[in-house]
Amino acid sequence: MLYAIISQDVENSLALRQKVRGQHLVRLNQLKDQGRLVLAGPHPAIDTEEPDSSGFTGSLIVAQFDSLQAAEHWAKEDPYVAAGVYQQVTVKPFIKVLP
Repeated sequence: MLYAIISQDVENSLALRQKVRGQHLVRLNQLKDQGRLVLAGPHPAIDTEEPDSSGFTGSLIVAQFDSLQAAEHWAKEDPYVAAGVYQQVTVKPFIKVLP
């Protein structure tokens, strides 16, 4: 089943994100290589695709996992969690309707 991992950043998270972004992307690429990643990306803090120093307010990942517990476990192991980037992470079942 698909699960949405919805994360909210702490204030001024950009420096924290930059420190562990490479590790975060390695894990996302593993999901992609396994054919389990539907989409992933950050929410810019301002209304632009290039937020620069404004940074981000959170992230969204939609991926396939065997269970809600497996998705929650994967989310808890994210380098952004360990680095203190995220103040809150919510994992929910997700049903893709379109496209």
